[in-house]
Amino acid sequence: MEIIRTFISIDIPKKIQKEIRKLQDELPGFEGGRTDPENLHLTLKFLGEINEEKIGEVKNKLKKVKFKKFDTEVDDVGVFSPKFVKIVWVHLKNCNRLQKLIDEGLKDLFPREERFMSHVTIARVKYLKNKNYFLGEMDKIKIPPGLKFKVNNFELKKSTLTPDGPIYETLERYTLA
Repeated sequence: MEIIRTFISIDIPKKIQKEIRKLQDELPGFEGGRTDPENLHLTLKFLGEINEEKIGEVKNKLKKVKFKKFDTEVDDVGVFSPKFVKIVWVHLKNCNRLQKLIDEGLKDLFPREERFMSHVTIARVKYLKNKNYFLGEMDKIKIPPGLKFKVNNFELKKSTLTPDGPIYETLERYTLA
């Protein structure tokens, strides 16, 4: 039975991807990589490597998640730890309740998230010549107003890791009411 690396996410619309690309271009010099615009997403829950049977169970449980469409907005850019800068993210507002509902719906199959932070990874840092300079310049990045979009659905995704970066494929899409 095939083992598939999976996660549940909200995809970022093309219009917002373009704006996030502009934010990525403002990041000061670092060694690492920027997330390709088409791969930008908010992970609501990472499921890891699971077999097809468990994927079927996940699909059935996710069909029972009832939630209304909602508005979200990019409102911040940051890093998890200024001591060890590895991930640069943008924050999305209003996603926590949907995440908690999904977490609750899958509690029989997966442990609950201990610390969910509604973020979209925009860059991965491998090396910084001057961390203080990087953080100082990052603090100057202003999020333009109006980086808002309506969340109409969430998706169960397959992730295939390749030397050129991950390839994401939608296994199932769940429409919000």
